[in-house]
Order: sequence, then structure tokens, then C-alpha cells
Amino acid sequence: MRRGTLRGFGETPRCNRLAATALLALLLLNAGCGSGSVGSPVTTASTPAATPTSAPAATPPAPSPPSTPSFKDKIASFFSGATQKEPQPVANAPDVECPFLDIRQGASTLTIPPPPPDGANEAMSLKYQGTFVRAARDCAVVSGQMVMRVGVQGRIIVGPAGGPGQVDVPLRIAIVSAPLTAPKTLVTKLIRIPVAIGPNTSNADFTHIEEGLTFPMPAPGAEPSLVYIGFDPIAAAVQDQAKKPGPAKKPKPAVKPNPNAPTG
Repeated sequence: MRRGTLRGFGETPRCNRLAATALLALLLLNAGCGSGSVGSPVTTASTPAATPTSAPAATPPAPSPPSTPSFKDKIASFFSGATQKEPQPVANAPDVECPFLDIRQGASTLTIPPPPPDGANEAMSLKYQGTFVRAARDCAVVSGQMVMRVGVQGRIIVGPAGGPGQVDVPLRIAIVSAPLTAPKTLVTKLIRIPVAIGPNTSNADFTHIEEGLTFPMPAPGAEPSLVYIGFDPIAAAVQDQAKKPGPAKKPKPAVKPNPNAPTG
């Protein structure tokens, strides 16, 4: 029984192959009758291919406008190219020197409020203190006149009695002629710089560039002029006082008629 089973297992694949071969031949014969011949193309309905249309030419991007330097960049460029005390020739007049720039003695610090006369409790009553950080200048000759720019950077420090608010920084710029033994003021200008102090802030920086400071050219061989900068709170206080309206004038009392005056 075991031997017959093995023989039958060994003969079954051969019968299957014969049957598969006959079935494949029959399928190929039927396919040839139904479609013409084996290997002939089969026609199928197809939609006509869409005619490619030319895509509209891409519009080139508009050129971006040239970037203009920001105010901060202009400030940084000015302070990097100008100097304070070093000799600096004038750009369009190499033989002429731009006046030196210095901080006026006694005007390098701003104290708000001003210290009391006796100096008592000066530290604890201090609201704000201003100092200079750096300054710079440059010059040009225009129509035979010297035209100067002066830039100042400073810092306001909040004192024990200070807090958020706005500080009005009174900056004085003065250009004097040489010799310094008998100087003559050529240009003087008081500039008010508002500085905002934010909450929880211990200090705030300020920057100002004053342009168009014009004065006569020094005589050939003469010493160059000198530019002073400094804080000028006294001039600012006088200016504020002048802007305040004066006390209102009292109207004159009306003249009462005299009953004893003779009548015509």
C-alpha cells in the first residue's frame, strides 16, 4: 500500500503537465479565432492626446529696490568714519583740517535735579545722571565756508529717586575760533534731546547728529577752530522760563463818576 502511494505521488506531476499543456494550446487557439491571430494588435478606444499648449513665458521678477541704509546703519557708519580729537582732513579739501572736538570742562555730567547748594542728601535725591560716551565730527568745504557735522552718543543713568519717564537732555554745541587765549564764538546751539526711560530700566542711551554747522574758513596758516560739546541745563532752564506765560494783568478798575463834579 505504501509503495503504491509513492508511485502514484511520483506519476501525478506528469499527468498534470500534460493536462496543462493541452489546456494552454486550447486557450491560444480560441484567442486566435476571436482576435485575428496571436500577436496581432488589439484595437482599443482611446482619447486623442491633448495637444500641448505652450506655457506663458514666466514674467521675470521685478528687481528689488536698492536697500537704503537704516538710521542705525547711518549712525554706525558716521561714528566709525569720523573722529573726535585726532587730526581729520576735510574730504574735498585735503589741505584743510576739520576742527578738533572736545568736551567743555565742567559740562561733562548732567545731574537731575541739580545738586542742592549744601550738598546734603545729594546721592539719595538724584533722579538721573547723564554722561557722554563718545563724540565724532566731519567737515566739508561748501562755497568757501566750512560745513560741519557733530555726533554725540551718551547715556542716562537712573538714580535712587528716578524711575520711568522722559528726560530732556540739554546739549550745547559751540564752535570757537583760535587762538584760545581770546576765542570768539562762531556758532553756538542748544539742542534738546528727549530720552525715554522705560520701566525696570537702569539706563538708556541717546544719540544725536547735528548737521549744517556753518562758519567761516580759517585764514591760511591760522590755527583751526575748536568745537566744544557739553550739557547746559542752566540755558535750558532759562529757555523754559521764557516760554512760560507771565502772570495775567489785573484789569484796571472802572473810573466812577464824581457826583460833586460841576456840570455844564
